[in-house]
Order: sequence, then C-alpha cells, then structure tokens
Amino acid sequence: MKIHLRKKKLKSGKTSLYIEFYKGHKTDANGKTKLIRKFEYLNLYIVTNPKTAKDRKKNKEQLELAEQILAIRKAEVYQGKYQFHNKFKDQISFLDYYEQKKEERYENKGNYDNWDAAQKHLKQYCAPHITFADVNIDFIKGFKKHLDTVAVTKSQKKLSQNTKHTYFNKFKACLNAAFEEGYLKENLIKKVKGFAMGESTREYLTSDELQTLSKTPCSIPLLKRAFLFSSLTGIRWSDVNKLKWSEVRDEGNDDSGNSTFRIVFQQKKTDGVEYLYISKQARTILGKRKQPNERVFKGLRYSAHMNLQLLRWCMDAGITKHITFHSARHTNAVLLLENGADIYTVSKRLGHREIRTTEIYAKIIDKKMKEAANLVPKLELLDDIG
Repeated sequence: MKIHLRKKKLKSGKTSLYIEFYKGHKTDANGKTKLIRKFEYLNLYIVTNPKTAKDRKKNKEQLELAEQILAIRKAEVYQGKYQFHNKFKDQISFLDYYEQKKEERYENKGNYDNWDAAQKHLKQYCAPHITFADVNIDFIKGFKKHLDTVAVTKSQKKLSQNTKHTYFNKFKACLNAAFEEGYLKENLIKKVKGFAMGESTREYLTSDELQTLSKTPCSIPLLKRAFLFSSLTGIRWSDVNKLKWSEVRDEGNDDSGNSTFRIVFQQKKTDGVEYLYISKQARTILGKRKQPNERVFKGLRYSAHMNLQLLRWCMDAGITKHITFHSARHTNAVLLLENGADIYTVSKRLGHREIRTTEIYAKIIDKKMKEAANLVPKLELLDDIG
C-alpha cells in the first residue's frame, strides 16, 4: 500500500489537504483498469495563493500538521493497524470540519447559503480551539440557546422561529455527518430536540381581488404583466425575471384540439429543471415572441421603487393587504387548491422539494372553509326547534 498527502483546490479559494491510500489496481472483464484507492480528508486547509506573512505562516503550520498525520498513518499501516476511525479525529477543529461540510454544499449546489449564514452564528458561539473531543450534550444545547437568546440579524433583531429552525438544522446535519465519518463515537444530536418550524403569514389575493387588480391600471405595465403571469403560473420572481423566449414552448394543439403551452426553465432557487404547462391566458400575457436569447420581461428590475408601485397599484384596486411580488406565487397556490387541484399537483407545479411546504396552503383553505361556516345568517328559531 502506498500512502500520499494530496491537495485539492476548492472554489472558495482554499486548498484542502487529504491523504490517499493507494492499494493498486484491477482490470475488469472489458480490460478497463480501475485504481483501488481510499481517502481521508483531514479538514486542514491552506491558502492557495498566500499574499501575506500571516497566510504563509498558517500554510506552513497546516502542512506540518498534515505531514505529521501522514507519518502516523504510515506507521499504522506498517504495524497492521490501518483504519479510518481513530483517536486523531477527536482533535479535529469543529469549525474547520463545518467549513469542509459547507464547501461540499457549494460544490454540489446544496443549500450553501443557509450553511454559510448559520456558520456566522456558530463562529460567535464556538471558540476556534474547540475540537470533537469537546463536543457533548452541553455544547449542542449551548448553541441552541445561543440561537434562541443571543443571535441577531444584521438589523439587530432576534432571529425568527423559522430562521432558528433552519440554522440549527445545518448544525445537526454537520454533527450527523461527523458521527457517520467517525469523528464522534455517539450521535449526540439525537438527544437534543431542535426548533419547531414556525408558521409564517402568507399574504395572497382572492379570486375576486385578482380579477379587480387585473382591471386596474398600473403605472408600470411591465410590472403588471409580470405579476399577473406569476399569479397564473406560480413561478418565483427570480424565474420570471430571467425567463427567456427560448424557454417558452408553443406546442400546438392537443388531442382535444386545445392549444398547449409550456415553459421549460431551470429554477434559480433549487437549480432544478421544470417543465410547466401554462394556460392560454398566461401565454397571451407574455406577448409576441421575440429573439430566443431575449428576456421575456425585459427591463423588469427588483427595486424599492418597483415594490412601491406594486403597493400603489393594489391600493388603486381597493386592496389594503401588504402585497409583495411573492404574494403572486401564494395566490396561485391558493387558487389552484380552491378550484380542485390536488396538493401533490400543486406541489409539483410550485417546484417544492417537500410536500409539507405545500401543506401550508392547504391549511389556509381549511381555515377559510371554517370561516365560511359562520357566514350564513343567524336564524330566529322557534322554541320547538331549540
């Protein structure tokens, strides 16, 4: 067996250090050669292009530590004690390990922003010298308490319930990974209950309100078209804004002779490709087809002025709700459910990864049904009825 210290450049600008265990190669039935290798990621990093004395010193220290680990691994192999789960992992910095897990999300496009946001609060709570040997129930409960009582937003406000839920979940995911990779002997996170998901208010327009709004002039016609299109399709602001004509498909008539239209696009938030059928009216709102690479809503921009004009448009229509562009997406979900669409179909159309996200809209419908029960006029009943 050959053992080498390897380096891997990350997109963040750092270089990760890891050990490669090479056991030779084998040839399959087709004559293809496959290398037999295993890797141990050390959670040690160096600055790829150091420009300061501090960076060069840090690089030297990290490389020396990596070389020491390499020597230990070689000794273990020669003594017949080769294994990945070892006491050295107890001495790995928890913050360095979290950084590694975050970078993996960046490379795989998996919720990197939330991991990065949670890390800022983790650094406030966790000292740099904390290793996995220090991770225990009190450490985990301490971070939960930090999020609940100490952590604040950039505007110095307490974190919302859903934000605490999200950040603690990233912390949990990190600890779960650490247990699976042998950095922890016990999966301690199972012993600490996380934050419950809070129910946020989702402002939406009723069918009558949307009808009234469509008949009301808007100072920015482009904004009106975009908002109504989102209300009819449910796609997000980011996807409406970047929609190109090449993504709009006019597919002719179906077996019943009805015209069919579809938009095929990559969701900016989830990076998933969506194939979404849209109504004839939604296609009409898009207007006359232009060049394939041209934006459908060319000139649309997210700004305070645009948001203000949206509110004024709603006020002109007699709507006093605090409507944002995202309310169009909520409106679409509620209208679909009210008109008989099943929750699975609505979930797929909205591009939700989990059905529980869509179930929030079902609760809105249920609440309205309960309210409707009390809309019937109260009768003056005779004594023989009760």
